Amino acid sequence: MKIAIDAMGGDFAPQAVIEGTLLASEELPSDVKLILIGKEQVIQELLHTPTLASNNIEIIHAEEVVEMGEHPTKALTQKTKSSIAIGYGMLKAGQVNAFCSAGNTGAMHVGAMFSIKAIEGVMRPCLSSHVPKEDGSYGVILDIGANAECKPDVLEQFAVIGSIYAKHILGIKNPRVGLMNIGEEEQKGTQILQSTHQLLKANSKINFIGNIEGRDVYSDKADVIVCDGYTGNVILKMAESVYDVMHKRGLEDEFFAKFNYEAIGGSPILGVNGNVVIGHGVSSPLAIKNMILLAKKMAESNIYLNIKQALSS
Repeated sequence: MKIAIDAMGGDFAPQAVIEGTLLASEELPSDVKLILIGKEQVIQELLHTPTLASNNIEIIHAEEVVEMGEHPTKALTQKTKSSIAIGYGMLKAGQVNAFCSAGNTGAMHVGAMFSIKAIEGVMRPCLSSHVPKEDGSYGVILDIGANAECKPDVLEQFAVIGSIYAKHILGIKNPRVGLMNIGEEEQKGTQILQSTHQLLKANSKINFIGNIEGRDVYSDKADVIVCDGYTGNVILKMAESVYDVMHKRGLEDEFFAKFNYEAIGGSPILGVNGNVVIGHGVSSPLAIKNMILLAKKMAESNIYLNIKQALSS
C-alpha cells in the first residue's frame, strides 16, 4: 500500500507534516509506503535530522505549492507541478492508494472533481467527520461543509453513503441514520427537511430512525447524522470550540478530548473515485499522523469502491 501526503500543505508545513508522517510510519507495517510530495531539498534536510528518519518514506519532488489563500481553480490550473496536482495525478494513475493534505481545502475539492472525478451516480461528493459518542464509540456526520445547500435527493444520497462508510470504516453492521432537524416529528423543519424525511423513510437501503435534534448528536441515538454542509460545519466548529474553551480553562475530560480536531486528523471526501482525506489547516504532527492512519483504513476497506458498487446496484 502507498499513501501520498502533501508535504507542503498546512499552516505549519513542511515541518509538522514531516514529523506527523514519521509518527505514522512508526505505527504502520513495513509494507505501507508513505510518499511525501513537495520540495525535495527542503524535505531531505528535515528527514536527515537524526530524529527525522524512516525507511518506509519516499519523496516525490514538486516545484510548486498551492498557498492557503489562493483561488482553488485558478491555482490548480496554473500550478500543474504543485504538490496537490501531483498527488491527485498519482491517485488517478493508481500509483498510490490514498492522498492526504492539510493544504488549501478548496483546491483539494476542485482537484478531486477535475482529476479522479465523482463516482458515477453521485450528485454531490461530500465531506464527512467522525462524531464521538458518550459510550466511547464513534458515528459519522455528513456533509460538514462541501455543500452549504442541499436538495432532498442529495441528502438522501448522503444517508446511503454515510451508511456504507459507517459499516466499512467504523464497523457498524446496521448503521442507524438520523436526519438533523429542529424536532423529532415528521412535519418539523423546512420543506426540504420534510421532503427528505419522506425519502429516507421509504429507502430500503438504510436503517432510518427518523429526525434527531442537536441534543442527540453525541448520544447513541444515531450512527449516521445527515445534514447539509452549512449545518454540519456549524456543529463541527461548535464541538471544536468546546474543546478549546475547556483546554484553556484547564478542564480535562476523556470524552471532550475527542472534540479536538487532532483526534481524528482529517475529513474524508466521500463520493469520488479514490481515497482522499483533507486535514485541518492548522494541523499538528499528531493530527497529520491520524490523518494518515485514517487514509490507510479507507484504503484497506476500499470504501470508495463499496460506495460505487452500492450506487450502481
